[in-house]
Order: sequence, then C-alpha cells, then structure tokens
Amino acid sequence: MPARPEPTLILASSSPYRQVLLQRLGLDFTALAPDIDESPASDETPEQLVQRLARQKARRIASDYPQAIVIGSDQVAVHNGLVLGKAGSPEAAAAQLRQLSGQTVDFLTAVCVLAPTEAQPLQHIDRTRVHFRPLTTAEITAYLEKDQAWDCAGSFKVESLGVCLFDRIENDDPTALQGLPLIRLCDFLRRLGVNPIKN
Repeated sequence: MPARPEPTLILASSSPYRQVLLQRLGLDFTALAPDIDESPASDETPEQLVQRLARQKARRIASDYPQAIVIGSDQVAVHNGLVLGKAGSPEAAAAQLRQLSGQTVDFLTAVCVLAPTEAQPLQHIDRTRVHFRPLTTAEITAYLEKDQAWDCAGSFKVESLGVCLFDRIENDDPTALQGLPLIRLCDFLRRLGVNPIKN
C-alpha cells in the first residue's frame, strides 16, 4: 500500500464552526485536534491568552507536520475585564446570558499561521464588540432550547438565532465572531502562495 501523502494545509482545531468557515475558501485541508491545556496563566491579559492559545494549537500540530501550513485559532469573550469561558451546560448558559443582558462584550479572536517558509508565526487578533439588548428570562430559555449554544463563548451562535440577542455588532470581519477571521487569514495565505481565488 502506498504511503498516504501528508496534508499541506491543516486546521489545528476540532471545532465544527471553524471547519465550516475554512470550507468557504474552497481549499483542501485536514482538521486535527491539537489537544493542549487551555488554562490561562495568572498574569495573562485576555489578548495574551487568546494569542498564546492560537499559537500553541498551531505549534502542537506543526510539530508532527513540519512541512505543512498550519492554522491555529482561539477566541475569548471579555466582559468588564474578565474572560468568559464556554458555559458547558444549559443552566450555566442561561446564567451567562442573564449576566450579558443589556451589556457590551468584547470577543477576541486570534489566528496564527505557521509555515515552513516563515521564520516567525503570522499572527493577528480581531476584536468584535457585541452590544446585547435587554433579554427576558423567557427569551433566554426559548433561545437556548433552539440553539443549544452552551458550547460557544458567550452562549450564542451568531450564524444562527444568536443575532436576535443583539442591538448591534462592531467589527472589521464578520467571520471573526464565528471563530476564524477569514479576511486576515486570506491575507496570510496569499503571502504563502495559497490564493483561494487564483485563476
């Protein structure tokens, strides 16, 4: 049996949301779970945390596939200077949405690309500011029954009914809030000779 060719483009993520986003570009890629410790360090800012995790995910996979272009990404939600984790359960998600009702939350989405031709990682952090409208308990319950968003930072799915929870969103890249900033990622890939819209 011939040896299986090594992938040339790898998404260091098990997230189905990031995989769907990357599929938009029409590129052949492999998705691999990086399996890293995502615990924050005691002295890290949210920006340092999200960038470090994106870089560590990419490095973990690149250590096994040094000739591949590897994409790592991470996202954190920040409210009043504190990082909000994924709720993990319906009850915790409801509590999180009650906390965010009528509030403004910053979502930091980091992307890191490692390539054998680059001495340094290509890195970027996208900031999205989400303004939640005041939410009733009944709205929160009904929303979570429909979207089951407790596996997402902030307990909502912006690509689904989550948009109904907001007054407005401020950002430069609409895909960043979904988990992978494609505008900057496309820029990085073009630098590496990978252009999704080449002739």
